[in-house]
Amino acid sequence: MSIENFFDHKCNIYHIASEDKSPGYGLKVSPAFRYPEEPDEANVSCHFAVKSFSSSTVQTQPANKLQARIKLTLPIGTDIRRNDKIVEKTTGLEFTAEQPRNVRNHHIFVFIKRLDEQEPL
Repeated sequence: MSIENFFDHKCNIYHIASEDKSPGYGLKVSPAFRYPEEPDEANVSCHFAVKSFSSSTVQTQPANKLQARIKLTLPIGTDIRRNDKIVEKTTGLEFTAEQPRNVRNHHIFVFIKRLDEQEPL
């Protein structure tokens, strides 16, 4: 069985971009971070490995928040970086990438987090 058969999901990857921006009111220019509208890597084959203990629900008002830490496996050569936004194509859920790891030039894995609001870690 080849690694390509293991990748049973599709995702889009958005690289975080920095721009110097003033918040107004005479305040100094400071860096602002945002994700582009179009994905930097589109329709990437991947695998989301979800364990039962890797997600939790936090009870808040007015709604509960789902928090999860998931292992994402990608093909070697995929351009993924820390703080990238990953969008799962089937569900549309958004995740934020931690530090990617190259596994013996065979594949890449990265832990991704789903927080109540997606922002750089």
